[in-house]
Amino acid sequence: MERLVGRCPNPQSLHLNPAVPLDRLPNLLRQAPQLVELGIGAYSVEVCPDVFSSLAGAFLGCKMLKCLSGFWDAVPAYLLAMYTICSGLTSLNLSYATVQSPDLVKLINHCPNLQHLQVLDYMEDSGLEALATSCKDLQELRVFPSDPFGAEPNVTLTERGLVSVSEGCPKLNSVLCFCRQMTNAALVTIAKHCSHIVRFRLCILETHTPDYLTLRPLDTGFGVIVEHCKELQRLSLFGLLTDRVFEYIGTHAKKLEMLSVAFAGNSDLGLHLVLSGCQSVRKLEIRGSPFGDKALLANAEKLATMRSLWMSSCSVSFQACKLLSQKMPWLNVEVINQREPVESTSEGIYVEKLYIYRMVAGARGEGHRDPNCSKAIRSKVGGARVGLMSNARVGS
Repeated sequence: MERLVGRCPNPQSLHLNPAVPLDRLPNLLRQAPQLVELGIGAYSVEVCPDVFSSLAGAFLGCKMLKCLSGFWDAVPAYLLAMYTICSGLTSLNLSYATVQSPDLVKLINHCPNLQHLQVLDYMEDSGLEALATSCKDLQELRVFPSDPFGAEPNVTLTERGLVSVSEGCPKLNSVLCFCRQMTNAALVTIAKHCSHIVRFRLCILETHTPDYLTLRPLDTGFGVIVEHCKELQRLSLFGLLTDRVFEYIGTHAKKLEMLSVAFAGNSDLGLHLVLSGCQSVRKLEIRGSPFGDKALLANAEKLATMRSLWMSSCSVSFQACKLLSQKMPWLNVEVINQREPVESTSEGIYVEKLYIYRMVAGARGEGHRDPNCSKAIRSKVGGARVGLMSNARVGS
């Protein structure tokens, strides 16, 4: 690796995998001091003063460095070695670093020009509050879960941290945050301070989670988000939500291009309100919601203007899929069943997954069938193809 880097006359970007040991990193950096983007592999080794001083000296020579990522199994003691270049960083990806909040706070305090940050929820509320104080130019924040399937929270991450960032970072325009609780009041505050936000994805880990203070649905909070954030293009909804939130979306989210929904809504009305009201929507992903045949067929013409619609564990029948393919022959309508035998899928049976997308080069032929399909039936219905698959996965 060192010889390869040495032969490159002017490398701007270098990404290492975890197999490259930390004690080899200084030599690589010395051969490429003009790096702008660096993806560090393993950031762990037994604490040794020689390794630390060598690493600190190598970072000191990287005056052009703007983007850092990686940090697998990071040892907090070695984070201090990069403090000298932190003031020039605009992008920091720590989504693989299991560093706890106190050490993250120290690091963030040295990054005043940060614009893009990705972290695990070890950041906690205290880390997000430090971020709001130190990084006034922050534009994008992504907070991922460290233990998404744990029954109990392993960190202290509430709505308080996200509210602090919205209040302290006036340039914030993109948010992705996984959390376990939220309130309508917090969402209203975020909308008030981030009216220019373009992407807002809030993923509450427990399904059907209400406002934990009032036990009311989160309709009002998300409704204010779509009403006040006029430039919103991407939205993800999780938590206890009724058809009312889809009325807000259909009425106000005129620039929305992508919507992701999970376990939300009361009836077909929710899907109808989105498809009939969101003029710019191009991609729609729905999971575990009670949307079915009526809304799908009533808005068939809208589907022709979209890139794709993905529905999983909803209330769509196979009969409706066939009717849709007859009505819209230029759409690919794919039904994916992973558990139920193909022969048993008939009228009155809900499909497990549905993927609808526009055809550009015509329907896929048998040569494009997923090799993992244990069984597939493809038939032409009204000029369009309805694909019914078992044990298949359809990608976007």
